[in-house]
Amino acid sequence: MRIAHLYYFINISGHCLILLLVCFMLSACNPQTDPLSEREARVNARESELVTLFAELVELKKSLEKDQTNKASAGDDNAGAPKADGCVCENTEASAAQKGSGKIDSKTVLGGIEMVHLDPPGLEFSARIDTGAQTSSLNALDIVEFERDGKPFVKFNLIHPQSGEKIELTRRLRRYARVKELGNRESQRRPVVRMRVILADIDEQINFTLENRSRFKHQVLIGRNLLQDLAIVDVSKKPAPVTADNPAAATTK
Repeated sequence: MRIAHLYYFINISGHCLILLLVCFMLSACNPQTDPLSEREARVNARESELVTLFAELVELKKSLEKDQTNKASAGDDNAGAPKADGCVCENTEASAAQKGSGKIDSKTVLGGIEMVHLDPPGLEFSARIDTGAQTSSLNALDIVEFERDGKPFVKFNLIHPQSGEKIELTRRLRRYARVKELGNRESQRRPVVRMRVILADIDEQINFTLENRSRFKHQVLIGRNLLQDLAIVDVSKKPAPVTADNPAAATTK
């Protein structure tokens, strides 16, 4: 009987020892497993933080670029606007002074009708200012083309603006221009001469096409070949006086 109890005790002790051994082995393995798991969890968390931070940086960059674009556009729109720190009055007064003196942005302000000085013949004529015309034109009657010393010339008559008498002029023929009149399908070839014109404070040598303008009120038409980069047209403006006192007469060219 004692032997049976002894065997039973030994079996129980053996099982307990086995269980203790298993627990010891498991406890020996856990210290290695737990640090690895914790490290992997920390790495995953750090990666997640980095991904989130990178996404935030990308959004911030897009926002900054958009703000810079908007500021640049606003700066371009307001580049010509006066500042709101007291400069408005100064700029306004300067603009008013320029306009009052017949200048805007260094350009002469002209009306729809102006007095021009033509040289030759050294007389003033009323002229229509037409921004729609490419080349200026001049009333020319009795046009005759001829050669002098192998060079082409043209002789024509102007009407004296005061007496109404004919004034004969001879100018070097520069070229021909094709001009299509309103309502006429076919263009006409017209001679072109070069003359000095004084208009307000503008003094230039420009080309004129010669044509019969008897049906028009004004013998002279000033086009863009004089106006461009030099003048601004305001049809409400009254004619400006010619600034030249006694322009010297030009010789025939």
